[in-house]
Amino acid sequence: MEYTSLPINTQNQVLPRPGFLEIENLVKSYPTPDKDNFVVLDGVNLTIGEDEYISVIGHSGCGKSTLLKIVAGLEKATSGSVRLDGKEIRQPGAERMMVFQNYSLLPWLTVRENIRLAVDEVLKNANRAEKISIVNQHLAMVNLTAAADKYPDEISGGMKQRVGIARALAIRPKMLLMDEPFGALDALTRGKLEHQVLDIWENNRQAVMMITHDVDEAIYMSDRIVLMTNGPAASIGEILEVPFERPRDRAAMRNSKEYFELRNHALNFLDRYFAQDE
Repeated sequence: MEYTSLPINTQNQVLPRPGFLEIENLVKSYPTPDKDNFVVLDGVNLTIGEDEYISVIGHSGCGKSTLLKIVAGLEKATSGSVRLDGKEIRQPGAERMMVFQNYSLLPWLTVRENIRLAVDEVLKNANRAEKISIVNQHLAMVNLTAAADKYPDEISGGMKQRVGIARALAIRPKMLLMDEPFGALDALTRGKLEHQVLDIWENNRQAVMMITHDVDEAIYMSDRIVLMTNGPAASIGEILEVPFERPRDRAAMRNSKEYFELRNHALNFLDRYFAQDE
């Protein structure tokens, strides 16, 4: 079965299509002492719709996190362009929020205060009552109302990650960027949090770009899966359409023929590039 969602040109690059986030001919390189630039990303083209959930997968060193940081405005592209809603991304902005693997919570603030800090920083025109309402709404959204006054060292890893997600969503960004958000969690907690995040996204749709190493996670959560070639000078090898309707039943999905075909297609792609790297 053929899953590539976009046409490929003669240079084996995925051709862009109109979208909310538009990445065009992106190159990222770093200078080296011998004056030859080290190229991390070479000619990346990708578009994402305004309510589309995209996962990016590839072997370590393929530039996945670098790509995410460029979209976040934390890194600058060497050449090419990255536009959100028609505007060039040149620096971090509140319309793009990051969720990191390591939670990034301030340990001296409570769960409520960690979320409120972001709200205070971004929603400056909201009054006190509005800010309290927003914080409470997002605490409830991630099922953390009962833990609102606890400190980060008093809650589990899964709860910490839910705080990070609530903090990111509370400022109402146009796009959510997630760098292996479930990677540090045990399998049971990971599965539960994946389900919770999808529930939240279903009710508050926005563009999502997620980095993951987990093919099953990508299939369960995504509309499309971006498969990266190996680094250095990595690019997009294929983009796979995920054919399952939402909301998704994980058990039913995993028992389908389409699931195994899609999963094997992605794994075969990754195995091919793993073999090339040896």
